[in-house]
Amino acid sequence: MGFNNDGLDRFVANVRSSRARRLVLGLNIGKNAATPIERALDDYLAGLRRVYPLLVDRSGYIAVNISSPNTKGLRQLQGGAELTALLKGLRTARKKLADEHGRRVPLAVKIAPDLDDDELPRIAEALAANDVDAVIATNTTLARDGVAGLPHADEAGGLSGAPLKARSTEVVRLLACHLGGALPVIGVGGIMSGDDAAEKIAAGAALVQLYSGIIYRGPALVGEC
Repeated sequence: MGFNNDGLDRFVANVRSSRARRLVLGLNIGKNAATPIERALDDYLAGLRRVYPLLVDRSGYIAVNISSPNTKGLRQLQGGAELTALLKGLRTARKKLADEHGRRVPLAVKIAPDLDDDELPRIAEALAANDVDAVIATNTTLARDGVAGLPHADEAGGLSGAPLKARSTEVVRLLACHLGGALPVIGVGGIMSGDDAAEKIAAGAALVQLYSGIIYRGPALVGEC
């Protein structure tokens, strides 16, 4: 699977040609599926350097995706030594880019819902220690509890939508508790109604994101939230 797309050059061109200048833009970067995990930082740095100029004169942030279950081995980057090395590398590169362009573009790190609860304090500490500006909780899940027995329940890849909601909200709550306001939590996962969005905020999220809910509910869901 991986992050199937037409490549970084096309991505940059698409953003540059966008006329939606008033919108807050989140640009996701991740490693190539074929890149060994020990060289992952090289890919993230390449992505960071290319997309950074796109956000110098507009509102937005760069999302560092280390949690997609669709790229083999990617979630290893959430481990202790791997995460620290990645974040330190990105922090150093972002500082140089900020000096060069005269603007500090925010970085957000996107984590998985399938982490053990006892891993979250370590991740929270690493994010805060490396000047990360936000954490996005969460990506899709490998768990199939919410769809057990249904057709296609055992297919590969991340599961999104309503079956993800409860675990995602719990991760938001635990992260917000561990961070203690050090950086904002962006809640995402299974938001299918305005009440679901409010639940994420009540759990400690400062912002929410919508994905599957837009498919099932359409843009009216935004207004409802």
